Amino acid sequence: MNTTVIGVDTGGTFTDFIYHSGGRWVVHKTLSTPDDPSRAVLEGLESIAPEFLTHRVESRFAGPPGEAFNRVKVVHGSTVATNAVLERKGVKKAIITNAGFEDVIEIGRQNRDQLYNLFYRRPQTVVPAHLRFGVPARMDASGKEVRPLDLEALSSIKIRLKELQVQSVAVCFLFSYLNPEHEQAVYRELADLQIPFSLSHCILPEFREFERLSTTVVNAYVAPKMSGYLQRIQDRLHPGPLRIMQSNGGSISAAQAMQEPVRTILSGPAGGVVGALETAKRAGFEKIITLDMGGTSTDVCLINKGLPLSTETCLSGFPLKVPMLDIHTVGAGGGSISRLDAGGALKVGPESAGSGPGPICYGRGKEITVTDAHLFLGRLQSDRFLGGGMLLDRKRLDAAFEELSGRAGIGPMDLAQGILAVADTNMERAIRVISVEKGFDPREFTLVSFGGAGGLHCAELARMLSIPRVLVPANPGVLSAMGMVLADVIKDYSRTVMLEHGKNSGGRLQELFVPLEEQARADMLKEGFEQTAVSLQKSLDMRYLGQSFEIMVPWRPGEDPGAGFEELHRQKYGYIHQGRDMEVVSLRLRAAGTPAKPALQTPAPGDEQISDKAFYAQTQVYFEGGFVSAPVLDRNELLPGNGFAGPAVITEYTSTVFVPPFARARVDSWGNIVLDILDATDKAA
Repeated sequence: MNTTVIGVDTGGTFTDFIYHSGGRWVVHKTLSTPDDPSRAVLEGLESIAPEFLTHRVESRFAGPPGEAFNRVKVVHGSTVATNAVLERKGVKKAIITNAGFEDVIEIGRQNRDQLYNLFYRRPQTVVPAHLRFGVPARMDASGKEVRPLDLEALSSIKIRLKELQVQSVAVCFLFSYLNPEHEQAVYRELADLQIPFSLSHCILPEFREFERLSTTVVNAYVAPKMSGYLQRIQDRLHPGPLRIMQSNGGSISAAQAMQEPVRTILSGPAGGVVGALETAKRAGFEKIITLDMGGTSTDVCLINKGLPLSTETCLSGFPLKVPMLDIHTVGAGGGSISRLDAGGALKVGPESAGSGPGPICYGRGKEITVTDAHLFLGRLQSDRFLGGGMLLDRKRLDAAFEELSGRAGIGPMDLAQGILAVADTNMERAIRVISVEKGFDPREFTLVSFGGAGGLHCAELARMLSIPRVLVPANPGVLSAMGMVLADVIKDYSRTVMLEHGKNSGGRLQELFVPLEEQARADMLKEGFEQTAVSLQKSLDMRYLGQSFEIMVPWRPGEDPGAGFEELHRQKYGYIHQGRDMEVVSLRLRAAGTPAKPALQTPAPGDEQISDKAFYAQTQVYFEGGFVSAPVLDRNELLPGNGFAGPAVITEYTSTVFVPPFARARVDSWGNIVLDILDATDKAA
């Protein structure tokens, strides 16, 4: 029986779909619906696979409806949780914690984001003082109860929660990662309120009360919105499986995502990183930098042979300690708006035109975007956007560019080129953050470019950073959705132990990992994976005694974790403390199960000469101060082995690739376009 797999990625401008059924792949893009993202998801499913929605089952399958549903699996990457936090549009929630610690979420730590800004004001917390409740209770640092939970005080809080019509509650007590009894008792006493409860020992069983509380609060803030959103989709697929992409590069069930939506904060970008890694591996590249440029933002990630994990993510001022892929985001996308600031300087982003009203060339926008600049310069073809399914209006751009260029005091073409240069600089800075600033040389990596707009900027970025080559996968505009289809089922577990590193610590570490391993195997069995089909990866959060923060160190029983820690410490900070005592702060376990995945097709081979069918037209492209003549090529007609020098414009359904004069393009055996940068300057040194 064939199983249909659909990957869905919701972005700020487009919602992307990739659909594998009956041995073939189908791609689709539709404009996102920010007012209700589930509407775009369901509209897209209606367009590409209507037979799997509830009201269409009988149209194709004669058997019971369940038969049809069992043949479809949807893996979805969502921005609902992310946008709710960024836009401060979560639900009304409360905090219940130890008496005297109600204001931890507002006090935070002594870090200052803008140390030299005399006018800086910290953003207001999402939990006002009247929704922060303290209960007399205390566990000590060993997990022993020194003051029982005051149930009478808890009863008073319950009455207030009803009066205030609170929609969600975050519960976080001191040392609950050692002894969760007080948090569990709060839930037992208040469960009949029938609202979501986020318990910190379930969300993040680790030390550091502020980070644990912050992560739990974010989970409570978005849980009802995420549950409603996923339920609307699942109701149409029910009882077919809906899985959600996590920030850690793996998928989880929709039910778990409803309970722990904080794990989906980087859901969409994580899918892109997984897709880029799988694509690069097949092409023979292990060291890559990913460039995912969509309509609203650009996400970059450095991969040195394996997915990079971080537990130090901060979203809109909220520290989030759950494991996430180490992705850096900047507000530069195809829909980024171009303006002149108060001093007359050109500014691009972070504001985006999104899908509504969108760029001017979409027909409704009024402010110039990066996409408009590409069309104005001839790098986009108005009749080839989305495979010709969406016609761009080039004539609407003339008046807008004349007006803004007049105010800027430069020509319209130079203004458009300046817009792209500013966007490139923003993205270059982001790539330097994850590479040069972390001790990596970009010249040793391959830039993997995807997203709807990535192919228009990747070659210039590679030249700016002295990256020797760029790889553009097939269907780059939906690679994030492809990554979701290819993702493993992954669950992360952690436990704070505070164990001093020594000669005999290895055996003790193995003992401490046992409960995590047992929990992981039990959970993965529920996901349908037998014990032999589950891989377990262990790592340790380590530090020198006296340090405030840790480094995540991969570990295998029998290895000395201290050596691995010092190697990573030297790479990150440039030095080590020879002979200084170390400690293991927390244990981390990553359980992965690999489901059946659809096979990727390889195109028929060709030779270096491009077929005449690949030539669509000849166009004029404005490049570095003048027009150059460039062929417009149909990527669907390019074959492995084809090669050509720039300039050229390569069009396909999901994206456009601009090959500038300083690059040479070739098609590899998997159908990827590889751009060799011919005159990269040594700026990365």
